[in-house]
Amino acid sequence: MDIAGKTAVVTGGASGLGRATVERYAADGANVAIFDLNDELGEQVAKELGDSVVYFNVDVASEESVQKAVDAVVEKFGALHVVNNFAGIGPACKTYGKKGPHPLDLYQKIVAVNQVGTFNVCRLAAEKMAANEPVNDDGSRGVIINTASVAAYEGQIGQVAYSATKGAIVGMTLPMARELASYGIRVNTIVPGLIHTPLFDTIEESYYKALEASTVYPKRLGKTSEIAKLSAHIVDNDYINGECIRMDAAVRMQPK
Repeated sequence: MDIAGKTAVVTGGASGLGRATVERYAADGANVAIFDLNDELGEQVAKELGDSVVYFNVDVASEESVQKAVDAVVEKFGALHVVNNFAGIGPACKTYGKKGPHPLDLYQKIVAVNQVGTFNVCRLAAEKMAANEPVNDDGSRGVIINTASVAAYEGQIGQVAYSATKGAIVGMTLPMARELASYGIRVNTIVPGLIHTPLFDTIEESYYKALEASTVYPKRLGKTSEIAKLSAHIVDNDYINGECIRMDAAVRMQPK
């Protein structure tokens, strides 16, 4: 699918991986809707990128919030063709530790945002995509790109809830691709490793260097622009479907 002239939704699009993807899609000629809860950053990004980019305050775990937003996107731009799900949280907490059992409400919150939120956006976006006219000879109507993590495969200590939700996203990729195939909608998942998001600017240099050293090649953290580049390629290449693509410099995470 040629993204030029198409419309994309990017959840978590106000910062980090999401922002880089918004910038890439806008540069490639797409209309982009940012779904986020950070009004200040979301509105700032939309303003910087021009009239083709809009911001919506959206709670991805809320059916009402997402439905209202996707309706508004279609009303404004006429259709919805691409969705990237980046919205997520990952507070660290052990199943059991010095502070006692993992708080159940914290576990449920992580599941609600990462797992339920991703599925919620997927299902409501798919409904809009299915109404599109095919845009190429393959009958393509839409592309869904979810975001997991290497923690889905090698979760570290303190990541039990986060890893569970990212594993769920990996697990939903193939069945969702199969279920939406008849509508011309592809589903893929990007599985990032250590990507230099703004979070890494707040950690100690020694820890940062240790993370860099854990990669195989290249010996550095990934760039958000590299995730955005992969997203753009997935949209463009109609033969990539039902796949979870690790992007991690061959890193395999240790227990801690």
